[in-house]
Amino acid sequence: MALKRRREKGEVKFLRQLFAIEKKPQRGLLPIDWVVLVYTAFTLVLMAVMWTRLINPVSMLMCRLQALAILVALYGVYRMIPCRLTHLARIGCQLGMLGLWYPDTYEFNRLLPNLDHLFARAEQSLFGFQPALTFADSWSHPVISELLSLGYVSYYPLIALVGLYYFIQRYDEFNRAAFTIMASFFLFYVVFIFLPVAGPQFYYEAVGLDQIAQGVFPDIGHYFEHHQESLPIPGWKEGFFHDMVVEAHDAGERPTAAFPSSHVGVTVVLLWLAWRARSRRLFWLMMPFAVLMFFATFYIQAHYAIDAIAGVVAGTLIYFLCQLLYLPFTRSGRHN
Repeated sequence: MALKRRREKGEVKFLRQLFAIEKKPQRGLLPIDWVVLVYTAFTLVLMAVMWTRLINPVSMLMCRLQALAILVALYGVYRMIPCRLTHLARIGCQLGMLGLWYPDTYEFNRLLPNLDHLFARAEQSLFGFQPALTFADSWSHPVISELLSLGYVSYYPLIALVGLYYFIQRYDEFNRAAFTIMASFFLFYVVFIFLPVAGPQFYYEAVGLDQIAQGVFPDIGHYFEHHQESLPIPGWKEGFFHDMVVEAHDAGERPTAAFPSSHVGVTVVLLWLAWRARSRRLFWLMMPFAVLMFFATFYIQAHYAIDAIAGVVAGTLIYFLCQLLYLPFTRSGRHN
């Protein structure tokens, strides 16, 4: 009974804090807002340079105007009602829009010659075979398929879990955590814009599985500028989580963003954030999903194995880079 009463008091306290008007509201734009503005400005410059070659420049421009309008609207709502709930809404909406920014990288890198042949050759040199071609066939058991599919679809729930943990348990560092997550995504997106690697599911389909099995990896040049066909997602076709992977793929996947794996990289960033929060329970809760995520990326043929390995390294480097990039906000004293 005592434990139940303490829990109820904690819930009441949390709700009061959620709606209470802050005595010292966040001043100006949040760090995550600055990340969005910088990335928007950067891509607008690219659009201006490539405008005549872009296939969907008007829709890309409208997407950016909508993002800016949402940023301004959320800022206005927070200024009228400065509380934790509206603060959460400002950050949650920006993170929720990441799915709109991702396909955008394809609109840029489709104009560059594809580089998959170089990465497939590197994969062959390192392993002597193509893990993305053989992994699912060698480990086709429904339980393995579902576990790896679960790992892959846990991506966005893990982001939400870490974000909410900081919001509830480490509110003073919530802005830093949100900044780190958002900046990590956009740093990966910058790489994807200039490094046109589509991944096995697209490249294997383009050149044919017979050639891949024989170790032949032709240069296909600008093939993906007008083609988005891909292999079907391998795994247990009747699996619940397999269906979720297929639906996610059909909803927004493009022949882009293979190297390094942002799924692995951002998950590594999340693990570093859990470690920084000094929550070993959160860290070890996430670790099995991170391991499944690593192997799932090339099990479902979204990535080469070297993409997943590079994702671990890139995620760690990007995490510490984001901590350096956050220093100006700390020194200004305007944000936690």
